[in-house]
Amino acid sequence: MDILGIIEKMLKGIEVKLNCDFFDGREKYENIAKKIIFTGQIDKYYNYRFGELEYRGLKFETDILNEENYQGNAVVNYTEYEIPYTRIIEHKHFEYGMQNKTIITKEYPNDWDKEKEPYYPINDDKNNNLYKKYKQLSEKDHKVLFGGRLGQYKYYDMDKIIEEALGCVNKEMP
Repeated sequence: MDILGIIEKMLKGIEVKLNCDFFDGREKYENIAKKIIFTGQIDKYYNYRFGELEYRGLKFETDILNEENYQGNAVVNYTEYEIPYTRIIEHKHFEYGMQNKTIITKEYPNDWDKEKEPYYPINDDKNNNLYKKYKQLSEKDHKVLFGGRLGQYKYYDMDKIIEEALGCVNKEMP
């Protein structure tokens, strides 16, 4: 079974709406749902009641290169101070492509504001203490489950977020 088949099987009997902004129809969604799984910004969900959490923004630059292979891997992270980007993604390696050209995307750190996509939480004392207030508020709200890096204000590697999601399912549906 391919990945689409797996997803279709998981969602069988569940109405799925795409390209919808929760906040544009919040009242409607809250009224029709028994439980909400919210993976957006927890501070935005609570209308910034305690203040705004800070996030790291990203900027992406994508290039098509006239070479078969640029880096030999799908993702290479760069942690050196002198290198302005934090990672290069070579997309063909996700699919084991054999094209004569390759596409790479360089990821650069970028300042964040509310008009931009939040990518990563900034886990310093100020933000962690602010998040604790939102976490305590969320623990009283039994209709919503907060998940993911924005909902739990925590960086997750993919294996850990899958583990976290499965743990949530086991807790909610023993």
